[in-house]
Amino acid sequence: MRIATWNVNSIKARSERLMRWLEKYEPDVLCLQELKAEDAGFPLAEVQAAGYSAVLYGQKTYNGVAILSREPVNDVQAGLNDGVDDPQARVLSAEVHGLTFLSCYVPNGGEPSSEKFAYKLKWLERLLAYLERHHGSREKLVLCGDLNIAPADIDVARPDEWRDTVLCHPLVREAFQALIAFGLVDSFRALRTDSAYSWWDYRMLGFPKGNGLRIDHILVTKDVLPRCKQVQIDREERKGKLPSDHAPVFIDLD
Repeated sequence: MRIATWNVNSIKARSERLMRWLEKYEPDVLCLQELKAEDAGFPLAEVQAAGYSAVLYGQKTYNGVAILSREPVNDVQAGLNDGVDDPQARVLSAEVHGLTFLSCYVPNGGEPSSEKFAYKLKWLERLLAYLERHHGSREKLVLCGDLNIAPADIDVARPDEWRDTVLCHPLVREAFQALIAFGLVDSFRALRTDSAYSWWDYRMLGFPKGNGLRIDHILVTKDVLPRCKQVQIDREERKGKLPSDHAPVFIDLD
């Protein structure tokens, strides 16, 4: 079983790339983030023709998440459902083949002194509370997405340059560790000890300069971890014409 996550940074701009990637890698489940489109703007017919069903939680211009699956999808839930008035479409949950998948797009946070950063920290608190409410058994859960957190300096090509930014700030790293303490495991770090990156900034020529960060993650509960056989970041997808600034990340399960 192949599970993948990818921040496409606009499904409209990346629809052709998405279809080529599905054909090449044939994931069983693909979690997408930053669709930047309402549900009607998603290429559903093309995805279905490729053999996938799709559940969507879109939003005009910003955010938006989806889960694509070759198998039937059940128990779909959109949002954190905690009574907070928050219109941002950032998390979608669905059950596939006995596993619960969450496609998450954590807020970027802007600058550490900004209201956006405060929102990011609060949103991460709400995500943890959501997990406690809905997945207290800590079983058969796969959380995929752009978490906008590089967990440690090994996940950053130039740690001194990024230190104390919203992607590496001690408070967001603490929030990441709170997810680990809940009972999730960073599948990449469990299987690999090397430095590898999933995001490179467009604005600063991050990719050609090798200035990347690993901020896209597949976190699994401990009962899922023994099934994880390999994890990859598809750097090739960051190349060529009109790429997303993120590369797809995928794991293969036994």
